[in-house]
Amino acid sequence: MFLTVTMELMSGFLETLKIFILTLAFSIPLGLVICFGSMSRWTPLRVLSRGFVWVIRGTPLMLQLIIIFFGPGLILGLTAMPRITATLVAFSINYACYFSEIYRGGIESIPRGQYEAGQVLGMTKGQIFRKIVLLQVIKRILAPMSNEVITLVKDTSLARVIGIYEVIWSGEQFIRKGLLWPLLYTGVFYLVFNGGLTVLFGKLEKKLSYFRG
Repeated sequence: MFLTVTMELMSGFLETLKIFILTLAFSIPLGLVICFGSMSRWTPLRVLSRGFVWVIRGTPLMLQLIIIFFGPGLILGLTAMPRITATLVAFSINYACYFSEIYRGGIESIPRGQYEAGQVLGMTKGQIFRKIVLLQVIKRILAPMSNEVITLVKDTSLARVIGIYEVIWSGEQFIRKGLLWPLLYTGVFYLVFNGGLTVLFGKLEKKLSYFRG
C-alpha cells in the first residue's frame, strides 16, 4: 500500500514540479520587464506598471486563477483555455509582479556614487550595470527571492481549484477510501523539495558573500 500511495503521489508531484519550473521560467524575465516599467521615466508607463503590480499583489492568487480560467468564457464567450495554460498564466503574472518589486528594491539600493564612478571611468550604462551593479543586486535580492520561490512551491497546490491533478489532490483522493495518512504524506514531498531549495540558496548566498555592501 505504501508503495502504491507513493507512486500515486509522485504522479501528482510531477505536475506540481512542472507548474513550479514553468512559472519560474516565465515570471523571472517578465518580472524584470515590469520592474523596468515601474522605474521608467515616462510617467504613463510607470503609473500603469505600478498600478498593475498593486492590483495583482493586492488580490488573492486563487481569485486571479479563477478569473483567468473562467473569465474568457463567461465574459467574452470564448473557449476556455487549457487548465494548465490558465494556471501558468495566473502564476507567472502573479509572481512576476512580486519579483519586479524585489528587483526594483535591489536596483534602487545601489548607491548612486557607484554609477557615477563608472561614468568617470568611461564605462557605458550597460557596462556599469553588468560589471558593477548586477552582481550586487543579485546578492541583495537573493534572500527575498528565495522566500518567494519557496512560497511558490506551496502555492502550486492552488491549481487544484481549476482541476489540476497536483500532489495535494492526489493525496486527497485516498480520503474516499478511508485513508488520511496519504494526504498528510504529501507534506513530506513539500518538505524535501523546499529543503533542497533552502540548501541551494544557502550555497548561492555563500558564493556571493564577498559583496558586503
